[in-house]
This record gives sequence, C-alpha cells and structure tokens, in this order.
Amino acid sequence: MSMIAGATLLASTLLGAVPAQSASSADVAAGVSADVPAEFGTDWHDPVTAAPPVAVPGGKSCEVTVAETQFRDFTPYRGTYAPPRGCGDRWSKVVLRMDGRVKGRQYDRLGYLHVGGVEVFRTSTPQPSPDGIEWSVEKDITRYSDTLRGTQPVEMLIGNVVDDTYTGILDVKVTLTFHAGRPDAAGTPDRVLTLRNGTLTTPRNSERIVAEVYATGSGGGCEEYWYLTVPDAAPYSCKADDGPYREVQIEVDGQLAGIAAPFPTVWTGGWSNPFLWYVVPGPRALDIKPIQYDLTPFAGILNDGRPHRVEVSVVGVPEGRTGWSTPVNVLVWQDTHSKRVTGALTEARASGLADSSTYTPGSEHRLDTEGGHRLTVAGYLNTSHGRVRTTVSRTVANTSVHTWGDGENPDSLKAAWTDDETVTVDGRGPVRTTRTDRTYTMDGTTTLGAGDRLRTVLSLGDRAAVTETSGGRRTAWSRLDDTYRGDATYTANVPRDQRHAVGTTSERYRLYGSDGCYDRSLSTVQGVLTEDRSGC
Repeated sequence: MSMIAGATLLASTLLGAVPAQSASSADVAAGVSADVPAEFGTDWHDPVTAAPPVAVPGGKSCEVTVAETQFRDFTPYRGTYAPPRGCGDRWSKVVLRMDGRVKGRQYDRLGYLHVGGVEVFRTSTPQPSPDGIEWSVEKDITRYSDTLRGTQPVEMLIGNVVDDTYTGILDVKVTLTFHAGRPDAAGTPDRVLTLRNGTLTTPRNSERIVAEVYATGSGGGCEEYWYLTVPDAAPYSCKADDGPYREVQIEVDGQLAGIAAPFPTVWTGGWSNPFLWYVVPGPRALDIKPIQYDLTPFAGILNDGRPHRVEVSVVGVPEGRTGWSTPVNVLVWQDTHSKRVTGALTEARASGLADSSTYTPGSEHRLDTEGGHRLTVAGYLNTSHGRVRTTVSRTVANTSVHTWGDGENPDSLKAAWTDDETVTVDGRGPVRTTRTDRTYTMDGTTTLGAGDRLRTVLSLGDRAAVTETSGGRRTAWSRLDDTYRGDATYTANVPRDQRHAVGTTSERYRLYGSDGCYDRSLSTVQGVLTEDRSGC
C-alpha cells in the first residue's frame, strides 16, 4: 500500500508516551463523554465493535475448549476436538468465542481455525498497547454442526513474528458453547464438505448445495490494498495490469458457477494509520465473513457420485502475484426420502466482464475505474417432493476514483462495490424468492503535512438489504447498515515518544427488519471510549 508510500508504516506501529484514562462504566452506559488525554498514551480501551452478540436460547448448554495457546511464529497449534457431553448431538445454536490478549508492539496478524479440515473461523488481530489489551470475538457456527458431531483434528494459526522490535505474543483461547435443542432444519445443513485435491464429491441425494469461500487479500503486499492498485501507465507504487477491479469467481468443472464482489476489509494497521483502529476496528476485520455461492443449479451434475473440480479465482490479480487466500467449505442439504436426486443444469449465462480504468495525468493524478459482471445459472432437481427449479442471478459492480499528488501526497480513494443476488426456488408450493443487495463503500484521504504530521480521514460502509417472498408476498426482510468513521493524526519518522498522536473514531451498527431491531453506536477520542449507546 502506498498511502504516503508505506515509509511511515513501520513508524505508525509505535506509540506516544502520555498515559490514557478509561471512561467509567457508568459514564459509558449513560453515553456521557469521559475525560480524555490530549493525545494517545501507552494504553487505551480494549478493542470493541458495535456488532451484536450472538443471540442464544435459554436452557441447557455445554462448553468445550478447542484451542488454548500462544502464537510467536508461524507454527500452527494442533489438537483434538471432542463433542460435548450432556447436550446431545443436535444443537439449536453453537457459538464460537475467541478470547485474546497481547501487549508490547505487534502488527495486525491474520488467523484461521480449522476443525476436521473445515474452516470455521477466520480473523485478524488488533494492535496492542505497551500495557496490553484484551479482546473477544463471537461467531455463530451452528451451520458446521455436522463436523462437530465427531472427534476431529484441530488446527489454528495466527502467524506472528516476535523479535527485539515486535514483542507482542498472541495469547488466545477458543471455546465452543453448545445449546441443546432442535436445530433449524432449513438453516443447518446435513453435511459440511471440503475439497479434496481441488475436487468435490457430494452425496447423491443432495437437494441444496452452498459453497462458502473465506476470500482475503492479505500478506503485506499490494493485494492487501488491491482497491488502490493502478495500471502500469500510472505513476503509483502498487501496480496491477488492469487496475483495482477484483471479482471472486467459482467454477464447477470449468464452468462459471458464481461471482461475487470481495469485501474491502481494512486491517488494523490499514491506511498507514493504526491509530484509527486501536479501539474500534473496521467492519469485519475481527470476524471475516465468507462469500456464499448457491450452487444448487449444479446439483444435477454434482449428484452423480463422482468427483468434480471446483476452483476459485480472483479476477484482476496480476499473474504470479500472491496475497489471496480462498479456502472453500461446501454445505449440503439432503433429500432424506431419496437415495438419488437427479436433475440438470438448464441455463448458465454470463455477460461480458466490464473492467475499465482510465488514468488522467496532471498535478493531481487520477484513476477512474468502472467494472461489473452479471451471471445467471438455473437448474432443476427431481426430488421426493417433486421437480424443483432453482435460479440464481447475481450482478456485481465497482466504481472508484483514486487521486494522488506527486510523491503520493495526498492520496485519496472514493469507491463503492455492489453485489446483488436473487435466488428463486420454484417447486411444490408457492414460488420462493430471496433477494440480497449488498453495498460496500470506502472514502478516505491520507496527507503528510507540515512537520511530518500524517493525517488519515476515512469512512467505511457495510450495508445489505434482504427480502424474502413467497407467492409474490413478502414474508421476511432485514436491513443492515454498519458505518465506521475515523480521523487520526501523528508525527511520522520520529521516536515513539514524539508521535503525539490524536484521533477520533466511531461506529454505528444498525440491523432492523421483520425480526426486530438492533442499534448501537460507539465513539472514541485518543483511545478512550467516550460513547456506547444502544437502543432502537
């Protein structure tokens, strides 16, 4: 990433020297601004997000520790998971919780947790204060219940470097809490599969198939900041042949089966300014959500009992460049009243992929990018309850304006990504349709001013609208709006006790619809949590 050419990135991991004070719990609960220092100190509030906790039912629950370890290098933790005793083998909810702590200096680090080869969790870490931080992440992993019913190998890794400069050792514990009760048959798949040598073999009575891909661009190179890359003709430090357009595609036996816009995750060292993220991380940074592809139109092909090649690729990545990780899980629902479900793929129609970047030179360099793609796939299955037709239509698009001055100062990006999907199921009973419209936004500027004061002003948005209909009548709906805003400044290229960093950040997470509403707002100043309000 450029954002003032990355020369300040190392410096930006260092802290100021004035101790911060924390808001009292009473002040925070009342939404009253707490006393804040004039600048960041050697400690700050533990990381927190405005996202809702996982809703759990009442009644009996059982807890299992999956991993408890420290990460100092790139050696994975390996252990064994065993199902809980006393809560049966069917659960109404399974909640993963990771608790972490770290102190000293450290970069943001990317990590994963595999149980039985299934990736159940992907995360990144916040950056610590010298005095230390603690944080936690919760995730609903009920959909992996099939994997969790048997004893399984466990592998977890948060790759880390510890030396004389980067002293932060990552101390983590992961637990699973199982809530006894009847599972949601529609939401919990019968099988959870992984690819074997790049191939997938599904049960022959599969009637719904969903692939999920934990797609992340990371690793410290230009693909970590893919949305800022420019064509070779433009004078900028991160190059890509066709510019910043990226699209995550999945193929079945060489046939395009799904497209998606990747989420533009900003990790906790992002935009050359970790002071933006010390307390409030960007959306999804600590709980990385997978892209989901409904592959049910291909079930008639996949149900022949043979292995089929499934491949994921990222459009726009220059040949030979690394940085993307795309592990795949496959969720399968079976027709329990049939030994074999037959069918066929009846339509696979894609538009031409549009990807255009126009560079305009000048005292302010400018790159305008527009990209997009459309795909419709359809198929039918002969199930025990009749012929069922499934049609999946998806349209992705990206527009961005990237401007920068000489020396890449200032450096600005305003971008939006849309990913609209409609799944229609026509079989026994009324036609059922689920429409999901996703929008991701990024609007920010980094400037290196007088006295080497580096300032970043940035807003991020993660929005989604979901509507379900049956027979043309709306049966359920929801709206998500997760918005982050930050403004932080520090002195670059000086010793740590001369950074004199200041910054304000906020997040508002709103989720409302037919199931109710949730609304929480957080604000920080110089690492002190000054507002934590909830209510609809």
